[in-house]
Amino acid sequence: MIHLTRLNGPGFVLNPDLIQKAEATPDTVVTLVDGTKYVVVEPIEVLSERVLTHRASVVALAQHLAVIAEEPEPVEEYIATAVPLRPLRSH
Repeated sequence: MIHLTRLNGPGFVLNPDLIQKAEATPDTVVTLVDGTKYVVVEPIEVLSERVLTHRASVVALAQHLAVIAEEPEPVEEYIATAVPLRPLRSH
């Protein structure tokens, strides 16, 4: 999610994957894939930088998680301790 500020003041967060286009007319107008439009205070260059930073962080996190998944985990933690069974009783 990226933080943006509406032209009339309140801030909000936006999923950058929903952005279809952004225009500087001279205010920055962000159009989403569903047609919703937001006029924001941030210049188009700042918006672009935030989207790029967000996407780079997603890729970096995915790479980090892939490295963690490849590291061998200690098997001893997952092996249960043997429980002795009682002998069967004869009748």
